[in-house]
Amino acid sequence: MTPPWIAVPSRGRLRTRTLELLGDAGYPTSMLHGSESIARLDSLSFIEMRSRDAAAALAAGQVDAAFIATDLIAEHDLRDLPSLPLGFARSELVLASRDDDGRITADDLAGCAVATHLPHLSTSFFADRGIDATVVELGGSLEGVCAAGIADAIIDLRETGTSLARNRLRVLEVITACEAQFVRRADTPVLDDMALRLGAAMAAGRHRYVMLHVEREQVDKLRHLFPGLAAPTILPLAGRDDLVAVHFVVGADELWERLGDLRSLGATGIVALTPQAIL
Repeated sequence: MTPPWIAVPSRGRLRTRTLELLGDAGYPTSMLHGSESIARLDSLSFIEMRSRDAAAALAAGQVDAAFIATDLIAEHDLRDLPSLPLGFARSELVLASRDDDGRITADDLAGCAVATHLPHLSTSFFADRGIDATVVELGGSLEGVCAAGIADAIIDLRETGTSLARNRLRVLEVITACEAQFVRRADTPVLDDMALRLGAAMAAGRHRYVMLHVEREQVDKLRHLFPGLAAPTILPLAGRDDLVAVHFVVGADELWERLGDLRSLGATGIVALTPQAIL
């Protein structure tokens, strides 16, 4: 059986975070060094590609899975494929125009030209609204195209909004929230296992494995302090009848919020570790 091909971003912030996640999930990434490199690992084959090319290849069935963002999933009509949201590379897909053009909503763009990297998604957006706008596919920076009056509006990603403000553009509508996702063409055992490992690695990063000592009579108060604890592990301490060791897993944010409360309970020897995987 031919190992499935998995497209990994070849550049940018999405590539960096994807490689970090693969490493956390136990996949060695040293063989992926940019420049559209290819690597084979047991039952998987990796190829580095531009995200836009990866989405097109996934839609055409040329690769079996890809790390791509929500906007490209919509552009290539991949929304029905199994996917795993990854929680990074977050942005918003917005419709924007010049801040002095008097336009307020998308309806004000009837008869206008709208520049975008996402022609199919944009055409569907206006068609669903019954707006007769002309969608123009352009590459490069779109904000300057709109600011110069070459296009009346743009549909593009907004991360911080700095570029829009610099070019004196304002958002008419947020079309959708976007983030990186692991998308695969089919539920096959090897790709299901990869999704499971990625999910376990992400869950681990959001949690901490906590070990501490506390008086035995304070254990119930500890459970009330962290109501999500079904049953923490309680271990005896050699030569101590008054203290026990307590082990539990809790969200990282919750731990920091409750750290002072733990000390108020008299907890000592508090150690918090990042688990490698949580299933």
